[in-house]
Amino acid sequence: MVEKTLVTWHDQTVQRPRGCVVWFTGLSGSGKSTVANCVDAKLFELNQNSFVLDGDNIRHGLSASAEILAPIFGDAFAKRFGLGFAAEDRTENIRRIGCVGEILCGTGMLALTAFVSPYRKDRDLVRKMVVAAGGDVDFVEVFVDTPIEICEQRDPKGLYKKARAGQIKGFTGIDAPYEAPLNPEVHLQGDLPVAQLADEVVAYLRSIDKLK
Repeated sequence: MVEKTLVTWHDQTVQRPRGCVVWFTGLSGSGKSTVANCVDAKLFELNQNSFVLDGDNIRHGLSASAEILAPIFGDAFAKRFGLGFAAEDRTENIRRIGCVGEILCGTGMLALTAFVSPYRKDRDLVRKMVVAAGGDVDFVEVFVDTPIEICEQRDPKGLYKKARAGQIKGFTGIDAPYEAPLNPEVHLQGDLPVAQLADEVVAYLRSIDKLK
């Protein structure tokens, strides 16, 4: 039986103009973080409030692994709350990021999230949550579409090499699936120059009136 908790939603007194969640998705090595950070820099130059939530960075804190948590909180705590890369763990990781992104969106910020987020249902759930709180233009899915051959050539973290050697199991694109977006708001060809891709994203945000 699931324990029932007694919580009540409290509306805020101050109603702020909403920002949006810009969700970069694609294979490891596709350029998600690089493009997101370039977009962030361009938005900064335009005096826009934005922030990048990066997949690797989040794994150091909000979605830390059991290995990171155990020395601080103990094994039982770490086993319960630590996240790995199994399908269920990935779902929880994306749920957490979606919640943080929605909070930032509610403050008027442009939340730029860079996550492999391989499962369509997980991304769709975040979209549903953000849109329900605001509107259709509050969630922008950006598909960084880079062929796996190019991702493997880049392999900045050496992950593909380890996955091919069997040292990493359940690696997206090798022995775990990646479900590409069906109708992303922005579809980027990941082998093009980064600045050009970032300009495409900024242009889209301007077209939906998300820039001040």
